[in-house]
Amino acid sequence: MVVFSVRNNHKRRYAILLLSLACFIIYRHFGAQSGKIRINRTVGLRVNSSQFTLGGEQFRILGGSLHYFRVPRAYWKDRMVKMKACGFNTLTVDVPWSLHQPEKGEFRFQGDLDVEAFLHLAAEVGLWVILRPGPYIGSDLDLGGLPSWLLRDREMMLRTTYPEFIAALNGYYNKLIPKVVPFQFKKGGPIIAVQVENKYGSHARDGNYMSLLKEALQERGISELLLTSDNHEGLKDGGIKGALRALNLQKMNYDDIKYLETVQPNSPVLVMELWTGHCDGWGGLHHSFPAEDLFAVVREILRRGMSINLYMFHGGTNFGFMNGAMANPSYKALVTSYDYDAPLSEAGDYTPKFHLLRDLLSSFNRESLPEMPGLRWKEEYEAAIMFQHLSLWDALPYTHEPFKSQIPVNMENLPVNNGNGQAYGYTLYETTITSGGSLKSGHNIKDRALVFVNQSFIGIFHQRNLELAAPDGKGKRSLSLLVENCGRVHYGKDMDNQRKGIVGDILLNNTPLRDFNIYSLDMTSEFIDSLYNAPWKSLPNKPSFPGFFQGRIFVNGYPSDTYIKLPGWSKGVVFINGQNIGRYWDAGPQQALFLPGPFLNSGINQVIVFEEAEADFKIEFEDSPDLGMTVDI
Repeated sequence: MVVFSVRNNHKRRYAILLLSLACFIIYRHFGAQSGKIRINRTVGLRVNSSQFTLGGEQFRILGGSLHYFRVPRAYWKDRMVKMKACGFNTLTVDVPWSLHQPEKGEFRFQGDLDVEAFLHLAAEVGLWVILRPGPYIGSDLDLGGLPSWLLRDREMMLRTTYPEFIAALNGYYNKLIPKVVPFQFKKGGPIIAVQVENKYGSHARDGNYMSLLKEALQERGISELLLTSDNHEGLKDGGIKGALRALNLQKMNYDDIKYLETVQPNSPVLVMELWTGHCDGWGGLHHSFPAEDLFAVVREILRRGMSINLYMFHGGTNFGFMNGAMANPSYKALVTSYDYDAPLSEAGDYTPKFHLLRDLLSSFNRESLPEMPGLRWKEEYEAAIMFQHLSLWDALPYTHEPFKSQIPVNMENLPVNNGNGQAYGYTLYETTITSGGSLKSGHNIKDRALVFVNQSFIGIFHQRNLELAAPDGKGKRSLSLLVENCGRVHYGKDMDNQRKGIVGDILLNNTPLRDFNIYSLDMTSEFIDSLYNAPWKSLPNKPSFPGFFQGRIFVNGYPSDTYIKLPGWSKGVVFINGQNIGRYWDAGPQQALFLPGPFLNSGINQVIVFEEAEADFKIEFEDSPDLGMTVDI
């Protein structure tokens, strides 16, 4: 027992306690993980012919991806313990620049974005870590995890040595990298490898970019094994000397493996992303990769002596507006769920894939696997009846001050958020017309716009609908376009062109519209909180749309996980206690939103729904998910 003097100050006591705790964690968890009381920390993960070594001993990576930003912090440890119980020894985590630096001068590393706490937990559970710090992570996130304020520069060339991009990257790395350096293996931490960049081979257009990134990491203290990962077509151009090339695939492809061995001989093979499923797009089907097919691929990879990382082990949820979008064969925004047909479901439940993999991986672990943790109860709460209504037009005074501009201005270049523009949500463009006729968008709406004349709905602009008829009328009338950023493309060569809102002229009878009032409706938690003071009205029989609807959900006792279902509603966003749970859309496939228990309070909880076109005036809370009709990959 350590006895403290009364005269010792708080800082000294706190430091001693932290030191004692750190020593205990290293002894208890890292020692147990290596099968020894002490482990050689002078030699990290090394490439030794066809095998890896860690601490000088033979090592095989049995990894799975888990994203802290898609899982409530209260559930981080639960997901990690389940990963350990499945037989995995390594956790792979991506770090989203866009979420950590939403504005140039603002950095967020607290709460659900506390990456240091996440790494501490991984060490406590006994998992090694492969860190993927970006700058681009892909991960089916809006703009692949790059912050949208980069696009304020009209000349911006993302993922290149363009000076403004590198200057922004250096500012971010100066904040991030010092936080993760102490967690490296040779410093006593769990990080055994760091990825230089993700899938650059598919994007490669700057021969100096990867070497610059490598130097940026090493200059800031990254000293563990470096790696890159690419699909077959990017393996050659996506690599960099001094970093291990790793392969991405879904089904067993011997030609891909042979090609990797040709490009990188005398090295162990790491399948960095073995896709357990696929992301879903609105208007499509839910993708499934049969459990027996995944099992067969994993078994064959391990039989051949290779290492593996499942993408994803647990997918989680695209809370808020963080979802990305696919560009090919045509634009399609991704749904809120990131279940990914992974071994753990969106809510952290075991799937058949988990059980098959646990049985398989048990033979690759020296000790018996930990017991499987119990599952969390799902609750079917009483429906929330909407009892108040606020029209979009009545909510405008609670947004940013409108910006007056002769021509339309895209979201990213609006003078809001301390000069960083608007990242997510909706933007309302209003002007005056004096006649009816043909309205043409000319592909300048990104991505979808509800159009109104004198606040009466006349139609929708989207990728396949570029022309509308404006009704005739007398005198001046208001024309409003409510434009939604449905999600920026997260992959491919079109990422520089992901500005949202109205990005060019809208024509009325072939004449460009001018003189706009532009409202930024980014729907942050601060905006939703400000609506407490708005002039809500009792719900009328025929409310106006778009609009906000308010109700309550009562939770008796400790809050449980549940699923929000909105039959009879059309398209919009759900907020619980001011927190953006995500988008819903009757286009499917997703028919229910996951609502984690930690987002609820015991007692009364506020529910606000922003609905674009149609409402049933109640939302349901059920105990089972509904990801929609399924198609096998």
